[in-house]
Amino acid sequence: MRLTVLGCAGSFPGPESACSAYLVEAEGFRLLIDFGSGSLSALQRYSDMNKIDAIILTHLHCDHMLDACTYIVVRRYDPSGSLPPVPVYAPLGAAERISAAYSQDNEPVDDVYTFYGLQPGTFPIGPFSITVDRVNHPIETYGVRIEHAGSVLAYSSDTAPCEPLLRLAAGADLFLCEASYLDGADNPPGLHLTGGEAGEAATKADVGKLLLTHLVPAWVSEASIVDAAVAAFAGPVEVVRPGARYDL
Repeated sequence: MRLTVLGCAGSFPGPESACSAYLVEAEGFRLLIDFGSGSLSALQRYSDMNKIDAIILTHLHCDHMLDACTYIVVRRYDPSGSLPPVPVYAPLGAAERISAAYSQDNEPVDDVYTFYGLQPGTFPIGPFSITVDRVNHPIETYGVRIEHAGSVLAYSSDTAPCEPLLRLAAGADLFLCEASYLDGADNPPGLHLTGGEAGEAATKADVGKLLLTHLVPAWVSEASIVDAAVAAFAGPVEVVRPGARYDL
């Protein structure tokens, strides 16, 4: 199983990164997890945009799904002919959200996407075993656990501290975890994690390596986020970058 970071900027695209999008591959199958603002560009840079086999949208905030709208053009109007529909696993309302953002006429997008509503549980996608659960964010949002051939990748999506996050991350080889806020600041409740909270979750879940993502470069100090995470987690910690690849 291989993870490729396409975009990792939190809340809005940064000067060096698109918003959240992560490509997970195994046995020739390509699973895209989130499709945030600007990430279609990175998908073309690091992979083949025509060869996505399935998509998970963890929630319907723009920084995690907006390029699913742009991607309609890629699949519908390819000069060699329209491409077959891609399965999209997302919260209920995803079809309407994407359609409304793509066209003021709410044009159907079922020629491009086949939608499946997410709910807590475990199910297969290609060669992967996927487990999702609701995490602590203002709208319906799912953290994700991906298992393949004995390896485990966990992804927090956007969340404040919560027990489902720890269950999803338990024993993961890689824990891709958001760290949007500075420790000690007057942060809004129920939205995001600090670096220290990401480190605490990694420790409680006994993960192998903590990958920090969803930082907001315009608003937070990366060094401060990392220092807080390292203080709370004794294992290896890394801030992800676009194009970074991790093999499990």
